[in-house]
Amino acid sequence: MNRKSRPVEKVTPIFGRGDLPRDWDLVPIGDICSPVEKVTPKDAPEVEFDYIDISGIDNESFRIGETKRSAGRDAPSRARQQVRSGDIVFSTVRTYLKNLALIPDSLDGQIASTGFCVIRAAQPEYSKYLYYYVQYEPFLNELAKFQRGTSYPAVRDGDVFAQYVPVPPREQAVRIVAEIEKQFSCLDEAVANLKRVKANLKRYKAAVLKAAVEGHLVETEAELARREVRNYETGAQLLRRTLETRRRQWNGRGKYKEPAAPDTTDLPTLPNGWVWTRIDAIAALKGGITVDSKRKDPRARSVPYLRVANVQRGYLDLSEVKFIDAPESDIEELRLKRGDILFNEGGDRGKLGRGWVWEGQLADCIHQNHVFRARLFLNDLSPKLVSWWGNSFGKDYFFREGKQTTNLASINLTKLSAFPVPLPPSVEQHRIIAEVDRCLSVIHELEATVDTNLIRADRFRQSILSKAFSGGLNGGSTDSKPDDLLAYNTLKETTG
Repeated sequence: MNRKSRPVEKVTPIFGRGDLPRDWDLVPIGDICSPVEKVTPKDAPEVEFDYIDISGIDNESFRIGETKRSAGRDAPSRARQQVRSGDIVFSTVRTYLKNLALIPDSLDGQIASTGFCVIRAAQPEYSKYLYYYVQYEPFLNELAKFQRGTSYPAVRDGDVFAQYVPVPPREQAVRIVAEIEKQFSCLDEAVANLKRVKANLKRYKAAVLKAAVEGHLVETEAELARREVRNYETGAQLLRRTLETRRRQWNGRGKYKEPAAPDTTDLPTLPNGWVWTRIDAIAALKGGITVDSKRKDPRARSVPYLRVANVQRGYLDLSEVKFIDAPESDIEELRLKRGDILFNEGGDRGKLGRGWVWEGQLADCIHQNHVFRARLFLNDLSPKLVSWWGNSFGKDYFFREGKQTTNLASINLTKLSAFPVPLPPSVEQHRIIAEVDRCLSVIHELEATVDTNLIRADRFRQSILSKAFSGGLNGGSTDSKPDDLLAYNTLKETTG
């Protein structure tokens, strides 16, 4: 038996003794486990081994996704536990993340981090039973009460081993595990289909946006005008109007400069009536305020500001908006207006140029210097179309043009100014926006349905475990079937 150091706090059993079948027991996990060998790999410097770390755990499938090959002389200081096939490695850090796995035969005898509590059933029939028990939400919730620390909240091994587990006779444990796996297999098939639907929706969304910004989603204004035998304002004529407005609104220093022509190398061919331009030809670009804790200005007042974390690809995340003290002159100059297009200036390379359109969600909101603002010169131009283009083609452009330093990447105002943008006729822009909004509305509705059913799947998984650990899943079958509950076949038909 393995009675490791017990916590000071009282452990409350999840199940009462009267909730279990008469031939079951209710004991601390440590009472049905065996101790794990502690090793010192550096004592055998030439011997190689697979090191199992928390980062290698796939916490969706509860499997070891990858290991690190190491020799004794290079062994991490936490490489101290020798595991066997059938052991359970259970991360004691942030237990709610469920970083746990069953050691497969291929990793028998390898070394695990001391960041894991290694659970080794004294009798092999209970190995998988315990493996499923530590996935059970009530167990995790009870264990969470013993978590300590703020930066790396964790429990002790003793906290894990002190938790109570309902223990059936060995032959029943084997039958229960078989029934869990039978029902989980059915559930996993349903979930896999739901995830395929979700992936297809994501691809469809990308295809819709690509068609929109390249002129293939709706009938072009050139085609309509030709069929209806009429004239129309082309993208080139719209650009000329925009440049006239740009010229009139300019109040900079020195002589006014016309924007340069865009570099169209490797750009796709545009439909009739469209034209390539640069973003600085159709929008005024502006950097944001520098966040400086040392800034002291008695005239400053607190206003909300957008950070890189707020500006996502295709949407704004305003769940956490921070405030900054800024003078009235900066607030006036940087105050966001409805229709402003936002581009991330820095961060990870994949975040460069990421952005979306401000819709006036907060009063007096400004933006940080790591977020650029583009304000269109004409209301006839669509900010959504420009942002969709920035989030599709722009990903490659900004990735290529960004400057990489040791820790982060960035683009400057010059690179953003040169960003090429396709410009359709104004009326065609409105039709594109309407059709994209219609398609995205359908996609979002289907995504919400899929997400709801994925949540149901997780609840059903926990329902199976609840029956298993209370004696209600002893080789029989439940009334509900996962594929009936999730109706994933209906979803597949709906999404085509």
